[in-house]
Amino acid sequence: MSGLSGKAAIVGIGATEFSKNSGRSELRLAVEAIAAALDDAGIDRAEVDGLSTYTMDNNPEIEVFRNIGGRQLKFFSRIHYGGGAACAPVMQAAMAVATGVAEVVICYRAMNERSQYRFGTGHTPPPVPNAESAHYGYYVPFGLISPASWVAMAARRYMHETGATSEDFGRVSVACRAHAATNPAAWFYQQPITLDDHQASRWIVEPLHLLDCCQESDGAVAIVVASAVRAAKLRQPPAIIRAAAQGAADDQQMMTSYYRPDIARLSEMDLVAGQLYAQAQMRPADIRTAILYDHFSPFVLPQLEAFGFAGRGQARHFIAQEGIGPGGRLPVNTNGGQLGEAYIHGMNGIAEAVRQVRGTSVNQVPGPGHVLVTAGTGVPTSGLILAAA
Repeated sequence: MSGLSGKAAIVGIGATEFSKNSGRSELRLAVEAIAAALDDAGIDRAEVDGLSTYTMDNNPEIEVFRNIGGRQLKFFSRIHYGGGAACAPVMQAAMAVATGVAEVVICYRAMNERSQYRFGTGHTPPPVPNAESAHYGYYVPFGLISPASWVAMAARRYMHETGATSEDFGRVSVACRAHAATNPAAWFYQQPITLDDHQASRWIVEPLHLLDCCQESDGAVAIVVASAVRAAKLRQPPAIIRAAAQGAADDQQMMTSYYRPDIARLSEMDLVAGQLYAQAQMRPADIRTAILYDHFSPFVLPQLEAFGFAGRGQARHFIAQEGIGPGGRLPVNTNGGQLGEAYIHGMNGIAEAVRQVRGTSVNQVPGPGHVLVTAGTGVPTSGLILAAA
């Protein structure tokens, strides 16, 4: 068992509404979500001594800390690689708490990713090229300019190798929208779709339809992490962090890892899966429900395979026959995911995992077992396993 396992817990969650035009700054969104998370936990703002977020978050830590009424900031960190960072700030927070560096760490993501800027519009080279941006010179001049186009390459190869079809990807979207339809916080609340709706939606980049692509959203989510000992005395049932991991592997690039021996699998997620199961001393059968990063529906299938819920190339059969929607063998993204609830870079998925542990999700999955959370795919990534105390 990892020395980190069981030492820290998520003790509070908070969020703003999810919209297409928040009408306020990203700093205000962050402060609102953090205030809600601290109130949920029953912790005073003055007790916060750590912050962790993404490199892509636009809010300076000292401004966030000052605006929440913080006193002494002892720990602050940022994780790179876009949505691949989603679970990693929680890992950083857990390490800080477990080692005594900090006592109360806030993980947050705030974004006006629809009203102020849009990730889906295409790649814009930075003014000063660096090693990370230089490799896009092999793709952008030839039309591979957006995240959808980069994922389409891997999705097409996955289809070629496994026999998966656009309808198999569509079943992921249908399942997420079914969960969103019963979630009042979801943008697509009361708006389920059918497989026919998915197939009729316009092409973005073949083989991706519009309904294979996540939303662009405004909003913020915050997570409060404290020690497991302290968690037992707080307002909410804690979500114990049984495992936390990061991973980059096998000639990793930023969504364009086309020089791997096998571009139809997610080597970085294979690495994270192995670490999580080893730390938590668990296996796939111990997982009750999963929050799988769904910025694009095709990448949900190789994640199911990486975590052992389906054999290599068999995820399409698992989805069609056993199900990932309401009442399925493994309900996935019970909040609606990024396809159905909102795209807050995966942080809203962690909040849903906490609700599942607490037993307060609007789509609560009954029975024993733990909750798996994954971060962005096609990039260096991260993951968590959460459990009740």
